[in-house]
Amino acid sequence: MSDKTFLVRLSEEEHQALQDLATAEHRSMQDVARLAIAERASRSRRHDEVHDALAEIMDRDSELLRRLAQ
Repeated sequence: MSDKTFLVRLSEEEHQALQDLATAEHRSMQDVARLAIAERASRSRRHDEVHDALAEIMDRDSELLRRLAQ
């Protein structure tokens, strides 16, 4: 796996929030940022999985849902 470098410009408030989190969690600011990205990506994937499952249920049970709605 090759590491990539990405420059992020933060406002003073964002920088302070990142620094505060890093201090509170006894982590580096880089680790906190990387963890935040991983958590956001995971949440997005989970949202997509739930959406797909719901679409499948609605398609499969469309007749039942139609009758319940009456």
